[in-house]
Amino acid sequence: MQKRTIQRGRPTGATTYEAEPARAFGQAVRAARHYQGIAQETLAQLANIERSHMGKIERGEHMPTLAIILKISKALKCSAADLMTATEKNLEAQSQISIDPPV
Repeated sequence: MQKRTIQRGRPTGATTYEAEPARAFGQAVRAARHYQGIAQETLAQLANIERSHMGKIERGEHMPTLAIILKISKALKCSAADLMTATEKNLEAQSQISIDPPV
Protein backbone atom coordinates (compact mmCIF):
# COMPACT_ATOMS: atom_id res chain seq x y z
CA MET A 1 0.00 0.00 0.00
CA GLN A 2 1.41 3.38 -1.00
CA LYS A 3 1.74 6.21 1.46
CA ARG A 4 0.05 9.39 0.43
CA THR A 5 2.13 12.52 0.64
CA ILE A 6 0.75 15.35 2.67
CA GLN A 7 0.61 18.66 0.89
CA ARG A 8 1.20 21.76 2.96
CA GLY A 9 -1.21 24.66 2.96
CA ARG A 10 -4.77 25.08 1.81
CA PRO A 11 -6.02 24.30 -1.66
CA THR A 12 -6.16 27.32 -3.93
CA GLY A 13 -9.31 29.32 -3.31
CA ALA A 14 -10.05 27.68 0.04
CA THR A 15 -10.96 29.94 2.93
CA THR A 16 -10.15 29.54 6.60
CA TYR A 17 -13.74 30.18 7.61
CA GLU A 18 -17.27 29.47 6.53
CA ALA A 19 -18.83 32.53 4.94
CA GLU A 20 -22.43 32.08 6.17
CA PRO A 21 -21.64 32.08 9.91
CA ALA A 22 -19.20 34.95 9.40
CA ARG A 23 -21.90 37.03 7.68
CA ALA A 24 -24.47 36.11 10.32
CA PHE A 25 -22.11 37.15 13.13
CA GLY A 26 -21.29 40.39 11.34
CA GLN A 27 -25.01 41.16 11.00
CA ALA A 28 -25.46 40.53 14.73
CA VAL A 29 -22.62 42.89 15.63
CA ARG A 30 -23.84 45.59 13.23
CA ALA A 31 -27.42 45.35 14.54
CA ALA A 32 -26.26 45.63 18.17
CA ARG A 33 -24.01 48.56 17.29
CA HIS A 34 -26.77 50.39 15.42
CA TYR A 35 -29.25 49.72 18.22
CA GLN A 36 -26.87 51.39 20.67
CA GLY A 37 -26.08 54.24 18.29
CA ILE A 38 -22.35 53.53 18.28
CA ALA A 39 -20.21 54.34 15.26
CA GLN A 40 -18.09 51.53 13.85
CA GLU A 41 -14.88 53.41 14.59
CA THR A 42 -15.96 54.00 18.18
CA LEU A 43 -16.81 50.32 18.66
CA ALA A 44 -13.42 49.34 17.27
CA GLN A 45 -11.70 51.69 19.73
CA LEU A 46 -13.77 50.37 22.64
CA ALA A 47 -12.93 46.79 21.65
CA ASN A 48 -9.27 47.70 21.08
CA ILE A 49 -9.17 46.32 17.54
CA GLU A 50 -8.43 47.97 14.19
CA ARG A 51 -11.34 49.79 12.57
CA SER A 52 -10.69 48.07 9.26
CA HIS A 53 -10.83 44.67 10.97
CA MET A 54 -14.16 45.62 12.57
CA GLY A 55 -15.50 46.52 9.14
CA LYS A 56 -14.39 43.18 7.73
CA ILE A 57 -16.03 41.37 10.65
CA GLU A 58 -19.31 43.24 10.11
CA ARG A 59 -19.25 42.49 6.38
CA GLY A 60 -18.55 38.82 7.08
CA GLU A 61 -15.15 38.90 5.41
CA HIS A 62 -13.33 37.77 8.57
CA MET A 63 -14.32 35.23 11.20
CA PRO A 64 -13.19 36.63 14.55
CA THR A 65 -11.43 34.53 17.16
CA LEU A 66 -12.99 33.89 20.54
CA ALA A 67 -10.81 36.61 22.06
CA ILE A 68 -12.09 39.16 19.53
CA ILE A 69 -15.71 38.06 20.07
CA LEU A 70 -15.27 38.61 23.81
CA LYS A 71 -13.74 42.06 23.22
CA ILE A 72 -16.62 43.04 20.93
CA SER A 73 -19.26 41.80 23.36
CA LYS A 74 -17.61 43.70 26.22
CA ALA A 75 -17.50 46.88 24.12
CA LEU A 76 -21.19 46.42 23.25
CA LYS A 77 -21.97 45.76 26.94
CA CYS A 78 -23.66 42.48 26.14
CA SER A 79 -22.69 38.86 26.57
CA ALA A 80 -20.99 36.80 23.91
CA ALA A 81 -23.95 34.44 24.31
CA ASP A 82 -26.30 37.25 23.20
CA LEU A 83 -24.21 37.76 20.06
CA MET A 84 -24.20 34.01 19.39
CA THR A 85 -27.99 33.83 19.84
CA ALA A 86 -28.41 36.67 17.34
CA THR A 87 -25.97 34.91 15.00
CA GLU A 88 -27.99 31.69 15.19
CA LYS A 89 -31.20 33.62 14.42
CA ASN A 90 -29.50 35.25 11.43
CA LEU A 91 -28.33 31.84 10.18
CA GLU A 92 -31.85 30.45 10.57
CA ALA A 93 -33.28 33.40 8.65
CA GLN A 94 -30.69 32.89 5.87
CA SER A 95 -31.58 29.21 5.58
CA GLN A 96 -35.29 30.05 5.38
CA ILE A 97 -34.60 32.47 2.55
CA SER A 98 -32.68 29.85 0.60
CA ILE A 99 -35.33 27.16 1.26
CA ASP A 100 -38.47 29.22 0.62
CA PRO A 101 -38.74 30.45 -2.97
CA PRO A 102 -39.91 34.05 -3.37
CA VAL A 103 -43.64 34.40 -3.96
